[in-house]
Amino acid sequence: MAESLTAKKVRAGKILADLKLLYPNAKCSLDHASPLQLLVATILSAQCTDVRVNMVTPKLFAAYPDARALAAASQEDIEKLIQSTGFFRSKAKALRQTAQSLVELHGGEVPQTMAELTAFAGVGRKTANVVLGNAFGQNVGIVVDTHVGRLSLRLGLTKQTNAVKVEQDLVKLIPQSDWTVFSHLLIYHGRAVCLARSPRCSQCTLLAHCPTGQRNVVGHS
Repeated sequence: MAESLTAKKVRAGKILADLKLLYPNAKCSLDHASPLQLLVATILSAQCTDVRVNMVTPKLFAAYPDARALAAASQEDIEKLIQSTGFFRSKAKALRQTAQSLVELHGGEVPQTMAELTAFAGVGRKTANVVLGNAFGQNVGIVVDTHVGRLSLRLGLTKQTNAVKVEQDLVKLIPQSDWTVFSHLLIYHGRAVCLARSPRCSQCTLLAHCPTGQRNVVGHS
């Protein structure tokens, strides 16, 4: 019998509570000291680990401390600094174009609405959610990266694989005040326990709430 939305909400609440106990200090893992730095780091994080981005951004931020400096930078100079993040040519182009738009349209400041952010080059809904939630404390949506998508599917909180549709399912289950932290909690758990290739289901605190984990444990018993 299919799980009702009410029952799924209750289960999601238990998952959220358990994750908060497990990872009380969960936060954005991209190092940043301003909304602009977070926007830049998030653009660089596409198809790249946060650890690698955090290795690259100190020199980038030192060379271009504000939007005007980044907008005036050459494509080649940015490419050299971010090369190890992959797709560096398209990322450098996106960074320059975004910085130019910030200067021309917003006085060099990062705007605080989804519509304004997603109008920039290289900025989709996921990146905008990261910036709004972590730089401005606005729970506008839930960031769905590979970890969040994988765990949401395994936990039976969605049947979708498309990030936008996963987000649409999750916002119905999680209180809006927890939208930003919920992503961080799933990311932490995805890195520590619910690994992509070999999830540690028998050791998982969420086992009682996870249909996939229960099947895996039974299958190996």
